[in-house]
Amino acid sequence: MAKVCQITGKRTIVGNHVSHANNKTKRKFFPNLHVKKFYLPEEDAWITLKVSSAAIRTINKNGIYSVLKKAVEQGHLLF
Repeated sequence: MAKVCQITGKRTIVGNHVSHANNKTKRKFFPNLHVKKFYLPEEDAWITLKVSSAAIRTINKNGIYSVLKKAVEQGHLLF
């Protein structure tokens, strides 16, 4: 699977390793992803999502149902 957060849409970005001599070589920055199960009390079901740490904090703050609804509207999550 791709290294993409299903809630925020964060994905791998590219940059450079920069040495002390200022030599630049390509590298990748990966998002901090976790596979996590969430309980939806509205549907009485568990869902498994691949989410970033920032998305977990957003879910804790706003609630899983509202965050899922917003992610579907933005096109990050497809059901």
